[in-house]
Amino acid sequence: MKNTLPSVGVISLGCPKNLVDTEVMLGHLQREGLTLTDPERSRVVIVNTCGFIDAAKEESVDAILEQVRRKEAGEIDRVVVAGCMVQKYGKELAAEIPEVDNFIGLDELEKAPAAALGLPSLARFTAKPLATRLYDDLAPRVLTNRKGYAYLKVAEGCNNPCTFCTIPQMRGLQRSRQVASLVAEAQSLERQGVTELVLISQDTTRYGEDIGLSRTGLATLVKALLKETSFPWIRFLYAYPKTLHHSVLDLMGQENRFVSYVDIPLQHVSRSVLASMKRGGDPTSYRKMIDGMRERVPDIAIRSTFITGFPTETDADFQDVLSFVKDVELDNLGVFTYSPEPGSGAAPLDDPIPMAVKEERRAAIMAAQQKISKAKNRARKGKTFEAILEGPCREIDLLLEGRLRSQAPEIDGRLLINDIPAGMVPNVGGLVTVKVTEAHEYDLVGKIVAQATSTAA
Repeated sequence: MKNTLPSVGVISLGCPKNLVDTEVMLGHLQREGLTLTDPERSRVVIVNTCGFIDAAKEESVDAILEQVRRKEAGEIDRVVVAGCMVQKYGKELAAEIPEVDNFIGLDELEKAPAAALGLPSLARFTAKPLATRLYDDLAPRVLTNRKGYAYLKVAEGCNNPCTFCTIPQMRGLQRSRQVASLVAEAQSLERQGVTELVLISQDTTRYGEDIGLSRTGLATLVKALLKETSFPWIRFLYAYPKTLHHSVLDLMGQENRFVSYVDIPLQHVSRSVLASMKRGGDPTSYRKMIDGMRERVPDIAIRSTFITGFPTETDADFQDVLSFVKDVELDNLGVFTYSPEPGSGAAPLDDPIPMAVKEERRAAIMAAQQKISKAKNRARKGKTFEAILEGPCREIDLLLEGRLRSQAPEIDGRLLINDIPAGMVPNVGGLVTVKVTEAHEYDLVGKIVAQATSTAA
């Protein structure tokens, strides 16, 4: 009977792509009648791991060990581990942490209920070949947040040969979903009250190449979504410099609902370092690319990420990045210190640059960006913008939290709202018009001046 089934909670670590996997596992669990609760109140906990960089792997292992301790203390009955670390390091994890009951690979999301129930038909661990599956609109899914946005995973895997990365070894080669399947899932998300649809994959600008849509696949998909849905905001994340096609930017400049925002991880600008990373580009070509993006979409917000301390990076190479950041004045920026990945193309280069140097370089880039971000935010002071309202502030209950179009979920700065018109009941997850009253390095403060009518429930 259903009331005898255990409660299950999932700890989701890592990127939005992993979060979608978590939501699909939750869908399978719910479909089988299991009760979904917070991990703190569950009898079974599934840890969906990330294996991208050292810090993420350490976080994943710490989360697993914490649940093992809870199991040993009798607080929970079963621990299940899923995700990228299982795909790449599952054999080692199974040997080193015998207290874990089951290990689920990226192609085994539908096995979450069997693992939660401890069915004897499911082996504790089996070898995980290269991932090849691709979920579709028929897969069950339970959304994990009510902040107005949801992710739509348009493809899986990656074809790029970047030497610092092992994602293709975990998630396999690029596999794009069909447009019809994506439209169907998007319509389902819209019926659930989602205001902002965020398209994601490892290389979203390469969407559709493998299913005959050529280089204009992403633009084709967005056109279909604009036609078949009424999301006020449609955003895409993760553009690869080599595969960002002008058709995407042209559509962005024409369609207000297609948010004028591009997250394009450049990783570096030095030609020699990029060559070692097996990536194209150089300072001149990247400046030209960004100038072209701003010309086609005048109100565009551009985000990028860089890596400091790649094994071949010299002081001069680092100065190239620092000069580039100061010159192009990106809207949002993230910087990671290099983390050596076993099995990656860069692994034979070892890790010769001390962590202190990596951190010093990272801090210098972020300090430069901080000045740029503050200046850009100050220019917004006194102006009104459309914003999505996400709910109470995480740190201060008296404030509400939201985002402008120029701020992607979870990764960019926030809009803190400290003033609401008398009598207005804020529609969390919907759109509002906000006047910016204060500007800080990354966050903005503003007051609601109107509530949009095209909001989501």
